Amino acid sequence: MSTKDKNTKDTKSSKKKGKAGTYLAIGSTLFAAFSNVKKVRAARGEEDTLLLIDGLIRVAAVATGVALLVRELRQHDNDVLTD
Repeated sequence: MSTKDKNTKDTKSSKKKGKAGTYLAIGSTLFAAFSNVKKVRAARGEEDTLLLIDGLIRVAAVATGVALLVRELRQHDNDVLTD
């Protein structure tokens, strides 16, 4: 096996998480979402447009992260080799 093949194999295996790791990542990401929603509410109360924009961008990033993790979880369910 060449060095390139070995590095490719290591990279692929390091990116894969088990179901438990994916659930943990979803939970921690959702926890971050609640924190960011609080920041958005505080920015609205202070009428700080810049903080509001920052908070909304962070909430959007968290939503995207959760969507990616859910997709990864669904791919685990469709994987024939793990059954």
